[in-house]
Amino acid sequence: MNPPSLLQIVERLERLAGKLPSKIQKAVLAELTPLKQLFLQQRPPRFLFVGASGTPIGQIIGALFAPADVTETRDASVPICRWYDVNLRDRGTISVLDARGVDDSAFSQLQDELKYQAADIIFFLSDERNAEGLGKRDLDDLKVRYFAWNKTPETGTKVIGISILPLDEAVGPNQINLAASRLQLALRSNVAGREPLLETLRLCSAGPDQGLELPVAEAQRLMSTLARELPNQARLEMIRISRNREAQHEVAQLLVKSTTAICAAIGAQPIPLADLPILTSLQVTMISGIMYVSGRERSLRAATEFIGALGVNVGAAMLLREGARAILKFFPGWGNVVGGLVAGSGTYAIGRAATVFFVDGVSLKDARRTYLTSRKRVSHKPHGV
Repeated sequence: MNPPSLLQIVERLERLAGKLPSKIQKAVLAELTPLKQLFLQQRPPRFLFVGASGTPIGQIIGALFAPADVTETRDASVPICRWYDVNLRDRGTISVLDARGVDDSAFSQLQDELKYQAADIIFFLSDERNAEGLGKRDLDDLKVRYFAWNKTPETGTKVIGISILPLDEAVGPNQINLAASRLQLALRSNVAGREPLLETLRLCSAGPDQGLELPVAEAQRLMSTLARELPNQARLEMIRISRNREAQHEVAQLLVKSTTAICAAIGAQPIPLADLPILTSLQVTMISGIMYVSGRERSLRAATEFIGALGVNVGAAMLLREGARAILKFFPGWGNVVGGLVAGSGTYAIGRAATVFFVDGVSLKDARRTYLTSRKRVSHKPHGV
């Protein structure tokens, strides 16, 4: 599905919301906001790298984001002091601004770059292979310059510390932990409670002439942190890059919840029959979004075929309308309506089936069973619940 198709659906929904009672209208528009951020405003995550400059940026990118393709990324040429998009083969794209080791003459350009596009997260690198280790000037620049220049709409600039460790068999766990603790303490002193310090991680030498690698446990922690902490506009691309199952589930659940709420609110209102196809379109959009989160390409056709494979026909929108109207009789407020529908409406059932099929990788038979089970939960729910 291309962005214009989704844009048309959103525009129709916004026009349709104008026909609803004000309370329901506000709720529908609120549920549309995360969908618009995730898909219409989707962009690559933006990372600013500062601190130690002894390691080529391509090696660092490869170790952090594309260990399987490290031979390709470690030789990547990334211009200094300018935003640059790095394509991670078949996974996604990140935007990188390399500000390590620049002199005073480049600060004006860096400030302009950050004014043009603020970084979502700053990676601060400390190279324990050098005698100076944690550079005082680098820490001062982080505090005085980069925090001040990087104006984000979020609460503050988020920081991840990276300690690059030497390839030395004599370096034991105590020295490794000491280096990580020293970096963490230095960064916490600099952020002084103003800027969130998300993580401190270790990049280790993989071997002679083998570049750097991030330990598996820390790589998983990094991907989970990025998928959680990035703004919605950049989360989707990061989730596709990381293939983080927990994050995929979180965004899929958000899609299902918002789509269910919108369909229930609209379907329960006395709107013209001609407006009902938008509900089916929204269900198809939800499925294509879940497909995209799982790492596949968005496809309205494939999403429609999946609905058909579940045994749901195009009349499901009408059934949803009647079901939502019946459920609304037992829930006095919007919040209760959403809570009841998330427990098992038709749209929710379709979304749950799509999640287990595309994200969890279950068989179509099991996905169909999930759909039917979810529908029954609502139809068998006592009216007083």
